[in-house]
Amino acid sequence: MTHEKRAPWSGPGGTTFHFVNDGIESAFDQAREAAGDRDVRIAGGGTTILEYVNDGLIDEFSIALSPVLFGSGIRLFEGVDASRVALEQVRAESSPSVTHVTYAVRER
Repeated sequence: MTHEKRAPWSGPGGTTFHFVNDGIESAFDQAREAAGDRDVRIAGGGTTILEYVNDGLIDEFSIALSPVLFGSGIRLFEGVDASRVALEQVRAESSPSVTHVTYAVRER
């Protein structure tokens, strides 16, 4: 997803990235169609995760946490609709430089 129109970009190994700027539902539908019966992965920041979680479009997500303080940002779970959504931690892997945490998204 992006805020501006961009042409597809092909990377090494044959992966092509398509940029969608007409909403998360459109991006999700296009990704599902392209994936067929395979999993769809969505990459993005906190705002992207919140939009997809609150719209019920994802069943699991991962966060990479790094001990670097930039002085600003968003509170990732502050915008989750807790009356509809519960998060269940399913995995955590850590190292000195990063911790990867995976959550399942459940309906309440």
